[in-house]
Amino acid sequence: MDLSGRVAIVTGAGGGLGRAHAKLLAKRGAKVVVNDMSDAADTVAQEIVAEGGQAIAARGSVSDVDAVQAMTDKALADWGRIDILVNNAGILRDKSFAKMSLEDFRLVVDVHLMGAAICTKAVWETMRAQNYGRVVMTTSSAGLYGNFGQANYSAAKMALVGLMNTLAIEGAKNNIKVNCLAPTAATQMLEGLLPAEQLQVLRPEAVSPGVLALVRDDAPTKTILAAGASGFELAYVTLTQGVHVGFGDDAAEQVVAQWDKIADRTHEHVPHEAFAQARLEMAKAGLKIES
Repeated sequence: MDLSGRVAIVTGAGGGLGRAHAKLLAKRGAKVVVNDMSDAADTVAQEIVAEGGQAIAARGSVSDVDAVQAMTDKALADWGRIDILVNNAGILRDKSFAKMSLEDFRLVVDVHLMGAAICTKAVWETMRAQNYGRVVMTTSSAGLYGNFGQANYSAAKMALVGLMNTLAIEGAKNNIKVNCLAPTAATQMLEGLLPAEQLQVLRPEAVSPGVLALVRDDAPTKTILAAGASGFELAYVTLTQGVHVGFGDDAAEQVVAQWDKIADRTHEHVPHEAFAQARLEMAKAGLKIES
């Protein structure tokens, strides 16, 4: 996949996954804006240039609207376009929900969810005007399936799936593809939790090829790609066929009595938009909703 002529922004790219994403995008020809809150942004940008690529550093928090706007303005001033946005920046404030402060809950949601929304909003009109854009949200198995001690992180990461779903629909007419990456990688978040040999297999560079797959010219859209240890999977939010229980006073009891049929996954599917649920439910009630 040749990304020559493409301009990419990677947030949280001072280390770990972001650094690996930025360096691989640059290796494939993209001009890369390396964002991070620390001096590490400059270091990674310098590494890319030293290896023959093109990169500029942009220091600042993704939750800072002015800093994000300055970053996108700089990219447009230097390179004239923005084709790719990889929303990778994030933080952890792990505790059980009983012990978690609302401040820590809000902070994690602000960085992961609002940070991605702020960065995407900053590039959205540019992508619409040029009729081309590739946006990657970073979700997590913690959001998709849950993880003890990460209520804040899980909520933010699942929210990014919802953001992806709607933006993929809204961006389709302008050739903007929006996808999610769910990585498993040996970043600072996993240090001390796994032995060294496993951390080596889970190196961030084993995830980044998934980013290339999600930002290529013929990329999919509205896709959740899981990646880790050079393994790749797709995750789906599906809808079973379910049953119609009628409008009687025993409707709740009927739901319980027919639970196995409701849970039957034989003919489950992936809805293309939210109205698919209403369309299915009305059809079971004997009514047809016109598309």
